[in-house]
Amino acid sequence: MTLILQRRIIISVLAIQERKIKVKVLGVSGSPIKNSNTDRALKAVLDATGCETECVKLMDYTIEPCRACLGCVKTNTCVIKDDGIALTEKAKAADALVIAGFTPYSTIDSRTKAFIERLYPLRHTHGFMAGKPGGVVITFAAPEENDMLPPAGQMGINAVQFYMMEEGMNFVGAVKIQGNVPCVKCVYGDECKMSGIPMLYGPDATVDSVGIKSFEEQPVAVEAARELGHKIAEALGTANKAIDSHEK
Repeated sequence: MTLILQRRIIISVLAIQERKIKVKVLGVSGSPIKNSNTDRALKAVLDATGCETECVKLMDYTIEPCRACLGCVKTNTCVIKDDGIALTEKAKAADALVIAGFTPYSTIDSRTKAFIERLYPLRHTHGFMAGKPGGVVITFAAPEENDMLPPAGQMGINAVQFYMMEEGMNFVGAVKIQGNVPCVKCVYGDECKMSGIPMLYGPDATVDSVGIKSFEEQPVAVEAARELGHKIAEALGTANKAIDSHEK
């Protein structure tokens, strides 16, 4: 561990001590679908932490992406006057962060990406996110066993993991969920020449043969969500021990 990262972790620990509040885990979902696989998996992670939690759905907020203007350098606050400022403050106040998104066109969705970009003001001088445990939940449609398709799930994870790495956060794990290509619900999935069903599942695949995939019916994903929640709780326990050590 580098000296800079050690310093950032100490700053984070002291910040927890200064606030004198219960440990809180913030979950953020970029899925626009109500009660989606992504939402439910995120909730499973948060429940498994055993901590006080808050779940935010980005669809309910207005948030622009970063303008790269550097107007936040001196104030640690974005110049864009939208909901991104309040969401950034939630992340700053939380003791751990779990980001959940999905992968249209094999990359992280735009809402989740915009949220990550808007956390940039927290970086300057203070490194407010450094040392905090973090995790990611990603839903993707491209079957991982098909080597001819992009590794959409891993690409989504990378987008979040690399953000957390660059901010000095403690990335503790990821949950991957097999999701649904929109063509299974659009009514024209079996007749549209642009249907993603044969591309993803083979020329003989149909809406009925593919079916609707649910988080709860994927034991590996369910266990991964539970494990990620436990890892976050364990990491927060380590942070609490560091606080106790500092107080002594």
